[in-house]
Amino acid sequence: MAPVVGTARKLLQNALAGAGYPRHVLVACSGGPDSLALAAVAAYFARRGHVDGHPLTVGAVVVDHQLQEGSGEVAARTAEALQDLGLQPVEIRTVTVAGAGMGPEAAAREARHAALEAAAGGQGAQAVLLGHTLDDQAEQVLLGLARGSGTRSLAGMRPARPGAGNAVLLRPFLELRRADTEEICAVEELDPWHDPTNSDPSFARSRTRVEVLPHLEEKLGPGVAESLARTAAILQLDADYLEDVAESTYASLVVRDGRDLSLPEEELRALAPAIRFRVIAKAAADAGGQQPSYRRLLAAEALLRRQGSAGPVELPGGVAVYRLSLAQLEESKDAAAAGAPDGTGSVPREPARCGKLVFRPQKPPAK
Repeated sequence: MAPVVGTARKLLQNALAGAGYPRHVLVACSGGPDSLALAAVAAYFARRGHVDGHPLTVGAVVVDHQLQEGSGEVAARTAEALQDLGLQPVEIRTVTVAGAGMGPEAAAREARHAALEAAAGGQGAQAVLLGHTLDDQAEQVLLGLARGSGTRSLAGMRPARPGAGNAVLLRPFLELRRADTEEICAVEELDPWHDPTNSDPSFARSRTRVEVLPHLEEKLGPGVAESLARTAAILQLDADYLEDVAESTYASLVVRDGRDLSLPEEELRALAPAIRFRVIAKAAADAGGQQPSYRRLLAAEALLRRQGSAGPVELPGGVAVYRLSLAQLEESKDAAAAGAPDGTGSVPREPARCGKLVFRPQKPPAK
């Protein structure tokens, strides 16, 4: 047995153990070297019928995105190879990629994830295996740097995360290089399909793969990809910790008033900036919005330094955030007192929201 095959088997074994030894797993296979090598390694455990004494069956799904001529033939050939490896059941899911409101890569990923979720549910799989490698992780980190993204994006892809219905997504090969998966295919006498879009310079990821990373390796020396992947692993720990702190902090601060949410400004100001920005982003999402850009978060956070009531700042997804001051609270209280039974004064038309950032959905609730 080639050493790389033994290493790959151990990586998959560890991933399955970490996921609690799922009884049935699903290999997502495009027919490329990475996912086909993963299918071959998974087939080894399928033939044995167990991992570490825990029962295991392995199925597979091939997603046909219909984005290239002959994609149906590639899918059929891949499905046949998976059946020859002994995986059962093997199914082909044909999807239509809708590009409305997103780029082609994001649209294809969304369609693929929906197909994987449906396949996992249909087969009763507790885990879906994805063939991403260390090279994919390095590319992900570089793309995040180029976009000016935050910690979560630079942390790259997780080895394990929820994401396919009730099945967890597992990436056991994040420590293997792409050349390793090609070697596994050669050892297993498999003929992988090479996606031409992987070298198409019109895609940012492809340019990163065939131009940027090789250039960095040439100019900075070998080991750049490993260093980028190691950076992702370190940042995953940081991102998880910050996320946990932000989640508990948000839960302790948020006040709900109908569809509106509010956060007390004094407590917000006291937070470390890394937590404060995350708490504001959580409020925006909780109010029905989307993840704000860093520029929009800065604009919302700047309301804390304004005098008097301020805003609104429009956030993506139809959420407006504004500041109501403590002075307005006192004015509202005075107005409420003046509007007593003698009919003088005026009563506020809605409850006072003061000394707070208020997040208000601009869209009517979905029926």
